[in-house]
Amino acid sequence: MMNQILFAGVIGLFLTLVGTPLLIKLLARKGYGQYIRDDGPREHASKRGTPTMGGIAFILATIVAYFLAKVISGQPPTFSGLLVLGLMGGMGLVGFLDDYIKIVKRRSLGLRAKAKMAGQLIVGIGFAVLALQFPDARDQTPASTKLSFVQDFGWSIGPVLFVIWALFMILAMSNGVNLTDGLDGLATGASVLVFGAYTFIGVWQFQESCANTQTLTNPEACYEVRDPLDLAIVASALMGACLGFLWWNTSPAKIFMGDTGSLALGGALAGLAICSRTELLLALLGGLFVLITMSVVIQVGSFKLTGKRVFRMAPLQHHFELKGWSEVLVVVRFWIIQGICVIVGLGLFYAGWAADK
Repeated sequence: MMNQILFAGVIGLFLTLVGTPLLIKLLARKGYGQYIRDDGPREHASKRGTPTMGGIAFILATIVAYFLAKVISGQPPTFSGLLVLGLMGGMGLVGFLDDYIKIVKRRSLGLRAKAKMAGQLIVGIGFAVLALQFPDARDQTPASTKLSFVQDFGWSIGPVLFVIWALFMILAMSNGVNLTDGLDGLATGASVLVFGAYTFIGVWQFQESCANTQTLTNPEACYEVRDPLDLAIVASALMGACLGFLWWNTSPAKIFMGDTGSLALGGALAGLAICSRTELLLALLGGLFVLITMSVVIQVGSFKLTGKRVFRMAPLQHHFELKGWSEVLVVVRFWIIQGICVIVGLGLFYAGWAADK
């Protein structure tokens, strides 16, 4: 069964390595190029016209990789895996409409704010409601109404508050990845690291699942997760697909993921966290996205309250560009920060399991 994880990752990698150049040619032929803000760093002006909506490549690659891994292994898809893929695809569709309007309608802001929020709410609510359905033989649903860190804790918050909480996570992560996607390869490389972490978490939870209490050395330390192996397969497919896309997205980028990709990746991260019962841990595993989002909150809050800006420009990566750091230097150093966040997050995940033993 572990072969499914390897198959999904390799297939996802292969599909984006081979498929992304074809998408680049298609988008370039149609003139679907990136709009560049006039108030951004001057060095970015040269990126104007670079094909965007590249998220289509890794969204499709991930979905195909997941189902091919299932066909090869002869195992059926699970509701947890399908829900995360559905959330990713739904958020990607909202992003695609935003990108399409920017390019085709020549409207720099894309979808109106209310329309974009409405789309995200519809997709997020649909995921949250469905995630509390489909109990398995042990009465476990893909998501739980309890809050979670390395696993569920505390009292149930009830279905209504859970939907609100899930929406907050989905919106926060999708917009966090969107804000991070400002430099060549930055959001893609950071996402590879987080999806790698969730591949490990899914494998570990599968090995220590409460469904295997008869073979566990310490049943009290088991994980109540409905489909941990399938979540690892989805995460592996995403990791491979993003890694293949990074080959073309790294500096100088031949293609950008656009809102199509950034909203999809954020949705996938939130879905994996919710279904693997690691909701609060995601804030650490995806620490770079949180840090960059907070830089925008601080910048806007400071300007409204005091009329002064904390950073030269927000999001944070542009502040360092304006300080004289090269784009590649910013990206690599931010990847290192993200790697540290993943290491610390996985350390806490393991520590939580060891403490129960």
